[in-house]
Amino acid sequence: MRAIEISAPDVVNLVERPRPTAGAGEALLRVRRVGFCGTDLSTFRGANPLVRYPRVPGHEIGATIEQLGPGIEGDWRVGQNVLVIPYTSCGACSSCRAARPNCCARNETLGVQRDGAMAEFIAVPVAKLLTVPGLSLCELALVEPLTIGFHAVARGRVTSDDVVAVIGCGAIGLGVIAGAAGRGARVIAVDVDDAKLALAVHCGATDVVNSSQLDLHATLQALTGSHGPSVIIEAVGSPATFRLAVEEVAFAGRVVYIGYAKAPVEYDSKQFVLKELDILGSRNALPEDFARVAAMLERKQFPVEQVVTQEVDFAGVAAAFQQWSDAPATVTKIQLVVGDD
Repeated sequence: MRAIEISAPDVVNLVERPRPTAGAGEALLRVRRVGFCGTDLSTFRGANPLVRYPRVPGHEIGATIEQLGPGIEGDWRVGQNVLVIPYTSCGACSSCRAARPNCCARNETLGVQRDGAMAEFIAVPVAKLLTVPGLSLCELALVEPLTIGFHAVARGRVTSDDVVAVIGCGAIGLGVIAGAAGRGARVIAVDVDDAKLALAVHCGATDVVNSSQLDLHATLQALTGSHGPSVIIEAVGSPATFRLAVEEVAFAGRVVYIGYAKAPVEYDSKQFVLKELDILGSRNALPEDFARVAAMLERKQFPVEQVVTQEVDFAGVAAAFQQWSDAPATVTKIQLVVGDD
């Protein structure tokens, strides 16, 4: 079968790999759609510390069941369209024992610690499949990246009483905005790109701030009656925005980090204590996050066509990675289309 392999930093090849088979409890999936994730871009750039090369990327999946292995129970059937929960959990570490398998100490995510779905076929346990009949293959492949934002919103305990500032309006940040708006919060979207801020409004933002054109501190103060946002969710991953979140959040506020800072971060740590902040990390997602995103997409409450900014076939993957790396502001979500939709 054909597969995309990131063989080394900046090197993407279309290769032939053995077609997998479905083992006990597994389904063989014909891959139809795969989204490009920021972790895939980091792998391309050589900046993902969790990846060993060569690696087949891809964990945002819309697929069709091609074959069922032995021992399958339930209503699964050949020809069914599904999405994949791409994480593993060991069941024994402190995270798993705390009912938080999304941050399992031994997690292996498809396309990161193990080969992913940018291939014609992939075999996965049926326990990791979800089917949502009302969603297209494009929408199925969009569920997982949106769950990352929904999970961050849940980590921040967002309610309709909150003013939530979202730093960064890429694909993950847009999921945060949709998740917070869905809980009735007032959402302030912050970015340096007007086109992404316009898209943020379609995802549920009530206010937008271009921080390259406006004084962000003064603007946030004006929008929040001089209190600052009660919750700030950081979806960029830079030392500057990590610090900004702590500086701008209200007293007794919550800060949620999704992005990885690419360098060590120096803080004025007294803000943690003076404001009595809750500082929270957010990793991957839980089944309930998948359910919430799927329900939102079924209601057609998310601008899918505007968020998926590019579709490519196998031949276009290498160029798409290079374009995204060279001009990240031009990309919101790329999807690989395998065969006919």
